Amino acid sequence: MPTQPRLGRVLSELRTLFALAFPIMIAQLAHTAMGFVDTVMAGRVSASDLAAVALGNSLWVPMFLLMTGTILATTPNVAQRFGANQQEQIGPLVRQAMWMGLGVGALCAVALWNAGPILGLMQVDPALIDPSIAYLRAVACGFPAVALYQVLRCFSDGIGRTLPAMKIGIFGLLLNIPLNYIFIYGKLGLPAMGGVGCGWATAIVMCCMFLGMLFHVSREEHYRASALFLRFEWPRREPIARLLSVGVPIGVAVFAEASIFSVIALLIGGLGAEVVAGHQIALNFTSLIFMIPLSLGIAITVRVGQSLGRGAPRDARFVAGVGIGAALIYACFSASSMLLLNEQIPRFYTADPAVIAVAASLFYYAALFQFSDVVQVTAASALRGYQDTRMTMVFTLFAYWGIGLPIGYLLGLTDWMGEPSGPKGLWQGLIAGLSCAAILLGIRLARSARREIHRARRARVED
Repeated sequence: MPTQPRLGRVLSELRTLFALAFPIMIAQLAHTAMGFVDTVMAGRVSASDLAAVALGNSLWVPMFLLMTGTILATTPNVAQRFGANQQEQIGPLVRQAMWMGLGVGALCAVALWNAGPILGLMQVDPALIDPSIAYLRAVACGFPAVALYQVLRCFSDGIGRTLPAMKIGIFGLLLNIPLNYIFIYGKLGLPAMGGVGCGWATAIVMCCMFLGMLFHVSREEHYRASALFLRFEWPRREPIARLLSVGVPIGVAVFAEASIFSVIALLIGGLGAEVVAGHQIALNFTSLIFMIPLSLGIAITVRVGQSLGRGAPRDARFVAGVGIGAALIYACFSASSMLLLNEQIPRFYTADPAVIAVAASLFYYAALFQFSDVVQVTAASALRGYQDTRMTMVFTLFAYWGIGLPIGYLLGLTDWMGEPSGPKGLWQGLIAGLSCAAILLGIRLARSARREIHRARRARVED
């Protein structure tokens, strides 16, 4: 009999988490699909236009992740105040977060605008440098706007309103297609810009998404209690510094995780076209299915923050446990699918038998790292809810760059540990890095949860 109420509580929390996570997942997929649309439409113009877009993406996407990760500090801060029913404090917080986002977005835009020397260091074909720089400068014009959009999205997510981001994400995807057509092929009296036109379309979509979220937040009843637009405030050092102290470690951790896959792609680049293509197929598919635990993680951040805000640290620990458990169940499904369909999945991408064989062999390793991957992303997300981000950054850097990459390099590209195994060794390194991250972050989460429970207990005794 005692198990029934607990089972009901678990099911209730699962419904709440997935109600929050589903719109986030659709928004993430819409954002990913925009990159796919850019690639397809630029590729229909010429190989050089496609290459310019691909090179530009390799620079602005990691920069975007660094910026977005930094801004993610807004979500747990809003969630805790919302959980504590201190909505009058949310407006001032978000106003300062918008100044922070504007500053971070502007810095990233300046970096992209001056990315020419980086392309030179990458030994890019000189014929591709000018169009790649033009593409990056076009995208850079939208960075301040998309930074402000991300702040408002974090505000909305923090009070449990994740549906607006889904709607605006779908709107952005649908808008991106005709804008690409207009700028790429020179319609409505504009000159044909080729791949560079994708950059201008992306920048305009970023601005429109910000305006859409701004309109939604300013008009909807759910946001009025926060009084975000009640008055104007100039930036203040102390609240922005607090946001950055939480946000910068998140941004660095997200950047470190994303960049290691780019580094592995570069290391594999010398092993032949079939190996590169097979690796890309396995990586693309695993990135796609990663959207579900990633979206669940954002929902966990919101729920943990709200629980802590209302003074219920045991509920926060319960939310984190349910979320990690749900992610592990999903990992069982995703891993089984990859093992059973390891040869069928690559056939959706290519008909080349050699490429299919490479991808099929890598899906065995992709299936193995599903478990550690979902644990590390959900544990890291729960720690964001606790605003415990500095050690998350340290653990992530150590696991990926101190464990995963060196082991992968030794196994895959050197004879120090036997015959070099190529991409398989690099993926084995990924498994080692992700497993290390999952263990370290899991231990840290357990300690953070206990610390908050003890703190709440001491506070009750003192009262």
